Amino acid sequence: MTSKKLFYLAGTMMLFIFAGFSYSTFTEALTPYVDYEEAIKTPRNVQVAGGLLAGSSSYDDGKGNLHFTLVDTEDASKTLKVRYSGLKPANFEDAISIVAIGRYDGEAGEFAADDLLVKCPSKYQGIEGYESDSYESKSYGAEGTSQQG
Repeated sequence: MTSKKLFYLAGTMMLFIFAGFSYSTFTEALTPYVDYEEAIKTPRNVQVAGGLLAGSSSYDDGKGNLHFTLVDTEDASKTLKVRYSGLKPANFEDAISIVAIGRYDGEAGEFAADDLLVKCPSKYQGIEGYESDSYESKSYGAEGTSQQG
């Protein structure tokens, strides 16, 4: 083979190796949403979502551990115990839904969350006239003041 062909062959092999490495790294970095049964079975990081079971949360200030139970929003009979090490999110008990990101700890029998995403009720929810009093519904004058009363 000529040196030009060897150069092209080496370049092509490097591209395939890079593509394979990129694909494997990308798939490992994904944290898909799964149901509770799948979260218990899989050894990789996943995301589980649910509602907070009333009265199930406890926070240890000394260790910084938050323990709570998630309830499946579609089937209330399905629950998952969760342990999160870190600061307790603000308004945690008021959360509409919680997403725990981590993996199941079979020895402890609970989901070990590395991160939590907490969706709380909107502070604008229930304010009378909030949606109807938008910028589009007013007419503004030259000085930027409202011409509506």
